[in-house]
Amino acid sequence: MRPGRLGELLGIELPIIQGPFGGGLSSVELAVSVSEGGGLGSYGAHILLPEEIGDLVARLKAGTDRPFAVNLWVPLDGESELQPSETDLATHVARLRPYYEELGVPAPTAADVAAWPDFDAQVDALLAAAPPVISLVMGLPPRRLVEEARRLGIALIGTATTVDEAIALEASGVDAIVASGSDAGGHRGAFLRPVRESLVGTFSLVPQVADAVTVPVVAAGGIADGRGVTAALALGADAVQIGTGFLACQESGASAVHKETLGTPGARTTVLTRLFSGRTARGIPNSFVRDMAAHEDHVPPYPVQNALMQPIRRAAGTQGRPEYVNLWAGQSAALAQESPTAGSYLADLVNEADRLLKS
Repeated sequence: MRPGRLGELLGIELPIIQGPFGGGLSSVELAVSVSEGGGLGSYGAHILLPEEIGDLVARLKAGTDRPFAVNLWVPLDGESELQPSETDLATHVARLRPYYEELGVPAPTAADVAAWPDFDAQVDALLAAAPPVISLVMGLPPRRLVEEARRLGIALIGTATTVDEAIALEASGVDAIVASGSDAGGHRGAFLRPVRESLVGTFSLVPQVADAVTVPVVAAGGIADGRGVTAALALGADAVQIGTGFLACQESGASAVHKETLGTPGARTTVLTRLFSGRTARGIPNSFVRDMAAHEDHVPPYPVQNALMQPIRRAAGTQGRPEYVNLWAGQSAALAQESPTAGSYLADLVNEADRLLKS
């Protein structure tokens, strides 16, 4: 495998990016291990306060002198101003109260729901910390971020779920684009059209994006082994981004019950749901998703639902209760290896892809 255009842009040896995980699923150890192995390690920082971002980047820089990426979510219009009324909040809390009581955690208050990091302040903190790469999902980068990143020599990666989003991202000034197909696990990043109109499969999306833009294209979604890597490169991708496969690795921040579900027959089925965060995301269905299915259209939007569900998700992970954990996973989750180290998983990806490319 050659570094390709993305490798030349970022200074990495392998055209492989470890997907950034939000909600505490990322870890410094995982990102460092992937970067040290020649890929691009990533850390999802969208829930971090601005003052925490500088410390994060410092720890990543202390762990590796190779490139790594820090990821932020671009807020949707009006999202940062969302605050439910007391009556609405009481209704939403009542819906989840049986789960708070069963897990022994207090229900969030209005103050908990309102306490969410400011995106502009996160951007300022990230630029001040100057990681080698900044990646974004959910939207276009602010103009000042593009200009300052360029001045500082920071590479900027955007994420598209449709061809139109990819074209808009290139016009905004990003250096590379992740083409994230509907196969991908975790949150859908559609920002020009509703999610239901932006569910393009990875291997349909990648060649169309490669034809539509001139910057390097990274294929993401449903890639978990060397076969997927080879297929993505054959379809015109310059590199791949792998999420679920790295989520199963020992170094990731996923709970033990989450990791134990990946790579099993139970991971063959995934669904799109708003129940855990208020934004549409792909994961393995469990009893919570099934029992609450009738409320899909009634839960509040992100970040309100995310704040309401945070104590449930954390307690369930700690208590070993997979029926209440957000089991984010892509459509190739059953291919995830059983508890490998990130280094061994990365080596397996490269070796299998090399064999296929040579044949």
